[in-house]
Amino acid sequence: MPLTANDVDRFEGSRSRLEAIAYRLLGCAGEAEDAVQETFLRWQAADVDRIEVAEAWLTKVLTNLCLNQLTSARARRETYVGQWLPEPLLAGDPMLGPAETAEQRESVSYAVLTLMERLSPNERAVYMLREAFDYPHREIAEILDITEAASQQIFHRAKKHVADGKTRTEIDEATARRIVEEFLAAATSGQTEPLVRLLTEDAISIGDGGGKVPARAKAFEGAVAVAKFLWGLFKPGEAKRAMVGGAPEVYAWTANGDPAVVAVVDGRVVGVMCLEVTAEGIAAFRSQVNPDKLERATARWATTDHGEPLFNAF
Repeated sequence: MPLTANDVDRFEGSRSRLEAIAYRLLGCAGEAEDAVQETFLRWQAADVDRIEVAEAWLTKVLTNLCLNQLTSARARRETYVGQWLPEPLLAGDPMLGPAETAEQRESVSYAVLTLMERLSPNERAVYMLREAFDYPHREIAEILDITEAASQQIFHRAKKHVADGKTRTEIDEATARRIVEEFLAAATSGQTEPLVRLLTEDAISIGDGGGKVPARAKAFEGAVAVAKFLWGLFKPGEAKRAMVGGAPEVYAWTANGDPAVVAVVDGRVVGVMCLEVTAEGIAAFRSQVNPDKLERATARWATTDHGEPLFNAF
């Protein structure tokens, strides 16, 4: 039986929340959209008149679709060229989802999404549903077909894994942009010393080019090594301009709630570098330059009043 307008409205009322859940689970906006669309197809095929609580039914279907996707994604990532990093979402993207609490904001940070790769699919699902969307363990157990006690155990285990690797300090948007501006001033000063002073001793830098754009798969480690790499990265060069199709305009921005450097060529986002900031300094630089993972950022950028760039790189 075809869906009525009311049935479609019931689904659309949940779409933004479903997309936010799927993105946190999969780390990829395109895959999240596909999972939500498949959920709609399942809704379309169901006897929706018999579904009392649409949100619960849709969340269960979506989450299990994402779990299946995560299982196959792990196999694909074994053959992925270089380091796999999540797809960054620029400030204001609705797929970032709820941001009322510190836990919600933290759950979508680039650092935590990267840490999610350490977790099993079930750990990832329980952690995100509980931490970011405040689902009670009883409902999580029903979604995942496990016991409530198992959900609690999985959550505590997942939270410990994330906490062990988490050093992020929460900062507001204005502070984030100021940190990026300070970093860029140091990175383009022609000296490594000012940059080293901004970093933690064990700072790292890593990038994802997906085999399509050159990126360092193995992390640079230590403040001096990272500073030298970043100084060289922002040093002008004809080969760099040729690689990205011009001299990128560089902006201080935020992505996934983190301070970020956004590089743009002719309106196309060619790179997003997320900074992980701690009380001791900048602890990590994670750069996404795989063009497949920057399409949504480019679309978002086109609708954003981003003002003038700080400078043109390369």
